[in-house]
Amino acid sequence: MSNRKSNILGMAPVIHMSNPVCLIENFNEHLKVNQEALEILSAITQPVVVVAIVGLYRTGKSYLLNKLSGKNKGFSVASTVQSHTKGIWIWCVPHPNRPNHTLVLLDTEGLGDVEKADNNNDNQIFALALLLSSTFVYNTMNKIDQGAIDLLHNVTELTDLLKARTSPDLDGAEDAADSESFFPDLVWTLRDFCLGLEIDGQLVTADEYLENSLRPKQGSDQRVQNFNLPRLCIQKFFPKKKCFIFDLPAHQKKLAQLETLPDDELQPEFVQQVAEFCSYIFSHSMTKTLPGGIKVNGSRLKNLVLTYVNGISSGDLPCMENAVLALAQIENSAAVQKAIAYYEQQMGQKVQLPTETLQELLDLHRDSEREATEVFMKNCFKDVDQSFQKELETLLDAKRNDICKQNLEASSDRCSALLKDIFGPLEEAVKQGIYSKPGGHNLFIQKMEELKAKYYQAPRKGIQAEEVLQKYLKSKKSVSDAILQADQALTEKEKKMKEERVKAEAAEANARRLEAIQRWNQQRMQRRERVHQEQVRQMERDKQNWLAELQRTQEQRMQEQAAQLRATFEAENRRLHHELQYVQRNVIHDDPCVLL
Repeated sequence: MSNRKSNILGMAPVIHMSNPVCLIENFNEHLKVNQEALEILSAITQPVVVVAIVGLYRTGKSYLLNKLSGKNKGFSVASTVQSHTKGIWIWCVPHPNRPNHTLVLLDTEGLGDVEKADNNNDNQIFALALLLSSTFVYNTMNKIDQGAIDLLHNVTELTDLLKARTSPDLDGAEDAADSESFFPDLVWTLRDFCLGLEIDGQLVTADEYLENSLRPKQGSDQRVQNFNLPRLCIQKFFPKKKCFIFDLPAHQKKLAQLETLPDDELQPEFVQQVAEFCSYIFSHSMTKTLPGGIKVNGSRLKNLVLTYVNGISSGDLPCMENAVLALAQIENSAAVQKAIAYYEQQMGQKVQLPTETLQELLDLHRDSEREATEVFMKNCFKDVDQSFQKELETLLDAKRNDICKQNLEASSDRCSALLKDIFGPLEEAVKQGIYSKPGGHNLFIQKMEELKAKYYQAPRKGIQAEEVLQKYLKSKKSVSDAILQADQALTEKEKKMKEERVKAEAAEANARRLEAIQRWNQQRMQRRERVHQEQVRQMERDKQNWLAELQRTQEQRMQEQAAQLRATFEAENRRLHHELQYVQRNVIHDDPCVLL
């Protein structure tokens, strides 16, 4: 089963597969792609190194792939004479030597299963392993013999299947180079090898042994041609070859438990040979590459699987050129969609509808269009006639037209909502008859101008601002005319009423004036009466004062006269008294007998 981590913060997702899954099911000798495996491949954005192993059934293919995975268990290792692996199984693991690469291991159903009706199904699986891999491991037993070469010679029977046809835009040399880069490297593994590596008494390496076994003979007769044909074919399609030999892993009785045996229970030579094999695969296996130098990632490998299996299922021989064209169709369509998605994302982030001007929107579109085209160019390949780029341009033009239309609609909606918000209270006031009065039209026009100024000041109305406003004002002209008519009718009536009111006010004012005059006259008479009364009272007071003063004067005069009379009397009395005294004195002296 698989456990996939999602792509976080733009980093390539890490694929964790605890066990292999079936990639291509082989049911009743009919091939069918497993959807779960395709989903796993779709999630791999890293370049892939694809190692496929093919060989007769029960030859230990799965054991080698388990070692490449770094696990003892994974691919099914059978211990019976019956073929265990059916179809093609896949195991995706992080590449141990190449950061940001995924190692894809393909374990194939054993060839030559006696339970099959014919070899056609074997040929299909053989072809798929060749087409999908960047390193092709051919696993045989004991030695390189004619039977093993003939089995590999299935390639010659599939020459049309594997042949790279010249594309219209490539010359022969370029196409040949592309074809060579497309075909996998060949790693021939010889299991349970028990022969001495000697040729003509000379020690040789495993690679020299392979080259010698594939060396054609001199001559031109039919027998030589038949001998040379498979070898020349193998030389042609596998210019890069490597050979590994493996001793018997352990005692024959322990082979049934091979996957569970620890290294110390295996033959040391075998353990070393397996380690060298794994080291070579890790360091020399190349990234799966398509003609044109296109690096294959999980998604592209998924599309190749679908293309090849669908071709086989429909009865067509899968052709590399057709596969590349089909992959180009899928990849370029995906590149177009990715570019469109990027454009939509950028416009969604950058554009706030409505824009103030059309040019502002077009500038944002132009920038996003350029960046989207760069995304397309980064993800496309073999868009020879630029048909997909033209399709992208057409879609981007449609997107531009669509967002311009959205901008118009957003501007209209924004302006309509703004007008409703700004002019709504005015419309309500009109309904309530606030302006149905003399002079109401002037007040209405004045208010309209104030609200228009407020509308113009509002931001982000967009390019429909003036048109929507004029349409609104036009729709309200009848309201303005009605207010004007009401204003004029009410003004004439008000004029007459005013005239009557002026007359009434004049009469009332005149009455008030006469009343005021009368009041003033009355008050003046009252004041005169008060003054007269005051004068009379004053005169009376003056008279009383005069009489009192006169009386005081008379009394004083009389007192003075009385006092004067008393003084005169007293003086006269004193004089008389003196005279009397004088006489008395004189009498006494002269006549003492005179009596008084």
